[in-house]
Amino acid sequence: MKLPRSRQSRRGRIEIIPMIDVMFFLLATFMLASLSLQNLHSLPVNLPEGKTSTAQPRAPVTLTVTKNDHIYLDKREVTLTELTPTLKTMLKGGKSVIVAADRASRNGVLVEAMLAARQAGVQHFLIAVRQP
Repeated sequence: MKLPRSRQSRRGRIEIIPMIDVMFFLLATFMLASLSLQNLHSLPVNLPEGKTSTAQPRAPVTLTVTKNDHIYLDKREVTLTELTPTLKTMLKGGKSVIVAADRASRNGVLVEAMLAARQAGVQHFLIAVRQP
């Protein structure tokens, strides 16, 4: 008569399904976190309020007009005559232009800056507003 073994030795197994679930969760978390990090290279201005969808440009250039009617391209002050050539060099690669104008700035300066940007080859402008 043969007696069965009382203990059989089992080898440990690494379950891969829970590991895949954890890796997918981490991937989704990092993707959502990176999408929410939009870096605007602008100065703090008092933006007008408005409802709009959130834009995710590739690498935006920010055109800022302050309440003193100073014009900045990515935190670098430029004049209206310097705006077109400076923006032409910055737009290589099809970057977007975000316009951030202070509510107290004169509309004429903003329009002149946008026309100079148009001469630099900008087709579409994204307008920065503050959510109400």
